[in-house]
Amino acid sequence: MKKVLTIAGSDCSGGAGIQADIKTITAHGMYAMSAITALTAQNTTGVFGVVDTSPSFVAQQLDSIMTDIFPDSVKIGMVSSPGIIQTIVEKLEEYKPANIVVDPVMISTSGSRLLSEEAMGALTSKLLPLATIITPNIHEAEALCDMVIHTKVDMEKAAILLAESYKGKILIKGGHLQDTADDLLYSNGEFTWFPGDRISNPNTHGTGCTLSSAIACNLANGLDITSSIYEAKRYISGALKAGLDLGKGSGPLNHCYVFEENVRIPSI
Repeated sequence: MKKVLTIAGSDCSGGAGIQADIKTITAHGMYAMSAITALTAQNTTGVFGVVDTSPSFVAQQLDSIMTDIFPDSVKIGMVSSPGIIQTIVEKLEEYKPANIVVDPVMISTSGSRLLSEEAMGALTSKLLPLATIITPNIHEAEALCDMVIHTKVDMEKAAILLAESYKGKILIKGGHLQDTADDLLYSNGEFTWFPGDRISNPNTHGTGCTLSSAIACNLANGLDITSSIYEAKRYISGALKAGLDLGKGSGPLNHCYVFEENVRIPSI
């Protein structure tokens, strides 16, 4: 059985963070492990409190995992402090796991900044350069490359700029574009566009976490980057189309629709 580690924050309402990651990994028939970087008090209507895990305890979690059940891929989500980021970087360099997917949780869907300048500096200078692939949304790509993105041409320009700083692949998610939801992969100097239909479902809590975790699963299974993204998008589209409706705000996806519909997740 393939093993996937998520390093992220906990969402007590179950829609995002490690809870979404674990559901996604399980739906792909893989063994999920987690190192918790923060506890959050949140639900479908908002985030009401955050308590960071100490860097030393993050290190203990990662040592415990890496020395016993070594992961085939790693997904990294919410990392809210410079100390935690530095700890993760040190452990990645020590244990050298393959297939590192970083979802740079920097900007909320509404455009609010989620990281301090110091933490953002540590993320961009230390963690992102270690990633196999990074998966910023439009707002995050704008912050990373210091430009405004309105069109698909802008996305291509931003991807080129990002590739100058980070050796990994760049996947810019286009969900915030006005006229399309297409995603862009920039890899080895080539663009690959992934068409994305806008699904009529207001419940999109945890989509970024889910997509990056699904990519990590597919990489663990031996798929290449392009195939991993394609299959991840297929999975998340199904989770949205399943139409789960929970909570008073933007609710979670149905990560387990594959069990209900007996849908086969591709495997090698």
